[in-house]
Amino acid sequence: MSGPTLDTVLNRAFEVQPPLSPGTSATIGLVTLTAVVFPGTWQLVRHFQVMAHEGSHSLIGSAVGFRTTGVTLSRSAEGLTKLEGTSFLAALAGYLGPSGFGLAAAKLISIRHSVAVLWISLVLLAVLLLLVRNWFGRVTVFAAMAVIFFIARYTSVAAETVAAYTIAWLLLLSGVRIVIARWKGSGDAKVLAEMTRTWPIIWTLLWLAATSVALVVGGSMLA
Repeated sequence: MSGPTLDTVLNRAFEVQPPLSPGTSATIGLVTLTAVVFPGTWQLVRHFQVMAHEGSHSLIGSAVGFRTTGVTLSRSAEGLTKLEGTSFLAALAGYLGPSGFGLAAAKLISIRHSVAVLWISLVLLAVLLLLVRNWFGRVTVFAAMAVIFFIARYTSVAAETVAAYTIAWLLLLSGVRIVIARWKGSGDAKVLAEMTRTWPIIWTLLWLAATSVALVVGGSMLA
């Protein structure tokens, strides 16, 4: 398939792109909200969310000195990240991760670097791919990379910008959605409760508050 040269495409990541109108951004947000809320589409898009969740465990765990020995992503959109040690911050980061990545994407978009969102997403997914230990996880991460690469490599700047907005909205909205979906059954909340001798609901409420604030702040950046 023909298209711009790779050098031209990569240079876009360092250039500025015009933002979408508030109405167009809101429309993308509403479409993404439908995909996140509707059970049929949520079954699909939640796999992207769990990649960000487990990637956050690994990223923060590595940042505080614990090597990641493997990540598993299951067909039921559950995940498991194994670290060489126990880290409070890594356990806390999982449910904050998608919203954090969403905020970062929204910030890049707000300073007119929408295309950079796609290439940074590719780099982060490539790192995650190296850590995944099961075939289903590898296939889903590779599929996500393939879709983003196709958009970044072969489509117009306008299409890339729409894709960047979609990624940002998806991460921000799914960050809230997953906390609500696992209100009573979060393994991370139970781990944190055991570490701190508190109740799991405290951590769930904390995640809900943080992801809700992230959605408001990130949404204002995308408006």
